[in-house]
Amino acid sequence: MTVKAPKMSMQPDVSAFLPATDAEKEYFTPTRPSSTFFRDGAKRLLKNKVATISFILIIVITLAAIILPVVWPYSYEKMLGVQPGKPVDASYNNLAPFQWGKTEIKRMEAGESLFPHIFGTDAHGRDYFIRVVYGTRISMAVGFFASIIVLIIGLTIGSIAGYFGGKVDLFIMRIVDIIYSLPDMLVIILLSVVLGQVLNVENTILEKIGSNIISMFIVFGLLYWVSMARLIRGQILSLRQQEYVLASLVAGAKGTWIIRKHLLPNCISVIIISTALQIPSAIFTESFLSFLGLGVNAPMPSLGSLASDALNGITSYSYRLIIPALVVSLIVLSLNLFGDGLRDAFDPKLNA
Repeated sequence: MTVKAPKMSMQPDVSAFLPATDAEKEYFTPTRPSSTFFRDGAKRLLKNKVATISFILIIVITLAAIILPVVWPYSYEKMLGVQPGKPVDASYNNLAPFQWGKTEIKRMEAGESLFPHIFGTDAHGRDYFIRVVYGTRISMAVGFFASIIVLIIGLTIGSIAGYFGGKVDLFIMRIVDIIYSLPDMLVIILLSVVLGQVLNVENTILEKIGSNIISMFIVFGLLYWVSMARLIRGQILSLRQQEYVLASLVAGAKGTWIIRKHLLPNCISVIIISTALQIPSAIFTESFLSFLGLGVNAPMPSLGSLASDALNGITSYSYRLIIPALVVSLIVLSLNLFGDGLRDAFDPKLNA
């Protein structure tokens, strides 16, 4: 027997706290399951077919660039017609796609099976396919790590300028304006030439990487952080007046803690999008510098250096220029489309 409290009584109605029956549960409208910012953004991203296809292409190209050099029977630096103590076999030089040298033909006639040169060989008798694959690995690695450098420097300087404001913000922004006023490519070329001559990495752990790539990272760290810094500064300027930031200040929290715990997490969507769009720019810049001879050190290939080497025989072997150019275009286009998809999926202003 259920006892109800009399009207105007301060005693609660005990029956209101009884578990709901199955019949009563059917009348409740099912609520939307709990989700997170990243889960919602990922769902919107997967609905964008262009961005999804671009992401799959990026994954396939990345895996191919990592795995193929390990299992491929030819090396990117080995000259096939050169053997110690024997004369150079010129039949390996400038092979057309799916052709073999004289020695390989004799081995095949003897019953041995050989893997074909899919893209032929270059002027030095090196397998061109594996050089394109390895060049793709180098270009993507340089673009990725350069973007990480830009992200770290831009994030740090932009956060400091946006949070502290005043004279600190004025000083940092004037430096940003000065860097913006410089002609990018001219400064990049000059710095690459100077740093390439000044840096000495012989007999060090950085010797295999080469002085040109190290100088390229330094160039990215000196010049390309300004856009990221201005973007982060603008976001933090709009967030630092929020109530939770003021509450943290009243509670005695330090500025670095507020930046790490409150401001940067609320800028995460902008950070992800900007970094994704920075990678293709870094890859294009690396390819451009390698095309001019300021990129990777020989014999290490890059897509830009492969295109530059192909200019010598462009009339007879035009495919050697077309192949790396198409790979660069495909990578940059896929990354740009994927970055646009990230912006559409994670930008809260576009999904408001």
